[in-house]
Amino acid sequence: MQENLDIRTRNASRAECRIYGKVRHFNQEVLGRVIDLSATGMKLELGGPFTAATGSRVKIESEQLGFLEGVVVWCRGGRLGIKLQLSSNSLAQVSSYFRFFHEEPKRVLRA
Repeated sequence: MQENLDIRTRNASRAECRIYGKVRHFNQEVLGRVIDLSATGMKLELGGPFTAATGSRVKIESEQLGFLEGVVVWCRGGRLGIKLQLSSNSLAQVSSYFRFFHEEPKRVLRA
């Protein structure tokens, strides 16, 4: 059915994570958190106001991932979907994160 509607979905498997860092777009910078990551993209939760439209180029900087660049695919309610600019360097950085740093986040139940 998705082929009939021309809906694009992510083909790479994704993993939940908690990676803190900064997101930049032109002269804006905001703290954020990567909440899921794959070899081709990520979902970010932003810590403040950030105006970047779909198609905007952004830069992500974190201690675990280093510097990555990508394009905003969607933005909703303080969250962004980013398609990474794929290069051998970005693939190596994401692979390195999964090899050395990744741990499944522990769920916290609140009453």
